[in-house]
Amino acid sequence: MFNKMIAAMLPYMPKKLIWIFSKRYIAGVTIDDAIRAARYLNQKGMVVTMDILGEFIKTLEEAEKNRYEYLNLLDVIEKEKIDGNVSLKPSMFGLLLDEEVCFQHLHAIVAKAASHNNFIRVDMEDSPCTTKTINIYRRLKAEFPNNCGLVVQAYMKRTLQDVTDLLDIHTPEIPLNYRLCKGIYVEPAEIAYKKYEEINQHYLEDLEFMFQKGIYPGIATHDRPLVEGAYRLIEKYNVPKDKYEFQMLYGVTPDLRQSIVDRGHKMRVYVPYGKQWFGYSTRRLKENPKMASHIIKALFVRG
Repeated sequence: MFNKMIAAMLPYMPKKLIWIFSKRYIAGVTIDDAIRAARYLNQKGMVVTMDILGEFIKTLEEAEKNRYEYLNLLDVIEKEKIDGNVSLKPSMFGLLLDEEVCFQHLHAIVAKAASHNNFIRVDMEDSPCTTKTINIYRRLKAEFPNNCGLVVQAYMKRTLQDVTDLLDIHTPEIPLNYRLCKGIYVEPAEIAYKKYEEINQHYLEDLEFMFQKGIYPGIATHDRPLVEGAYRLIEKYNVPKDKYEFQMLYGVTPDLRQSIVDRGHKMRVYVPYGKQWFGYSTRRLKENPKMASHIIKALFVRG
């Protein structure tokens, strides 16, 4: 209860205080910070997906700025020979302001990724974005079949149907590529599963469906029971190690992450960076209230 109370209060506290918590989960503020973190992870045998923090812009001018930041990021990844791709949130490019403008921005970014033989992961946000995001993904996938993938969220009741509906653009030669995560946005019970056991059950059902259909899943979880469940499904379907990967957030459950790598599975680490780190950090706090006590302790041990 104490941790939850502190976690609820922290978003209203000074950013300098929140940074004590944030620096564990964010590669830094600048692109140079992110490249250093990505290179370190590459040296440890992991690949990355890099993300510029920010979402839900208010003006299309912001979308234009975000577009150029992502185009630059792709060029830097290529120049620095980082083994990794890029994730982005459509709401950073005006999804809820002008869907066509958003598509044009994402098209330019995916085209740049394709020119570098790289890949863009289109993140899934809250429910007002879901159908719009899938529509944009369909259009991108049609033109750049090897260079874009989508995120789907196991706690959304529509997810298995969405994945089924997208099978019309799936082929064994160029399979659909999803990041399967639980989902972090607060959604009503009418459209989202709420209970831990229920979400986990549907996560593994979605993953099994992907393996059955030859879809390439990014198994994005820090939940040990889901990792163990994924191991069982990989064994059940005898899935080759180049047909899936595990994914984790930067700074989260490093011991579990290393255990997966040690077993010979591909691991991709989500490396977020940028000036808009505050909102991302407070969401991590809400997901993991126990971290609040670590922040309070840190206040008393700083030299």
